Amino acid sequence: MIMQRVKFRSTMNRNDLWAKGREREPEYRKVPGLLQKFYIEYNEPNTFGGVLIWESMEALAAFRETTLAKTIGSAYQVDGAPEIEVGKVEIMLREAVMVDA
Repeated sequence: MIMQRVKFRSTMNRNDLWAKGREREPEYRKVPGLLQKFYIEYNEPNTFGGVLIWESMEALAAFRETTLAKTIGSAYQVDGAPEIEVGKVEIMLREAVMVDA
């Protein structure tokens, strides 16, 4: 399992940004190999991001080639380069629980 953390500044206000996230949510639900996505608001002005849990590096690599991935910057009006970290999950405290909303 792979964990990806993304952090970025946006020129959008928080309400518009979260509305955009909700709008794109159905597309993310269809992404093969994406187990979970957490939408994050950081304790810094206009700073947002996400934590994504992937089945594999291959699933993450395939996602990066999609239109959905390539439009993240414009959709969320990202200001500057985002911070992105990727790591392999070695130990998990609890079994993942998937909830369909």
